[in-house]
Amino acid sequence: MASSALMKPQMCGLLARCLQFHIVGTFIASLGVAALYKFAVAEPRKKAYADVYRNYDSMKDFEEMKKAGIFQSAK
Repeated sequence: MASSALMKPQMCGLLARCLQFHIVGTFIASLGVAALYKFAVAEPRKKAYADVYRNYDSMKDFEEMKKAGIFQSAK
């Protein structure tokens, strides 16, 4: 009577079931990390670069560096 109440261990298909569980979990975790990186790192970086180069004047920057004596070949 006591032996019929215990559940038999599942041996057939155990590896496949565990692998399926871990593959699905890993896929969901990787999507979460990718979304977190996109919204926490990539989007703010893209916005910061757009803000900097919106009013950036390369000729003005070049003239300031030339006056400071950084370039040896520019007169």
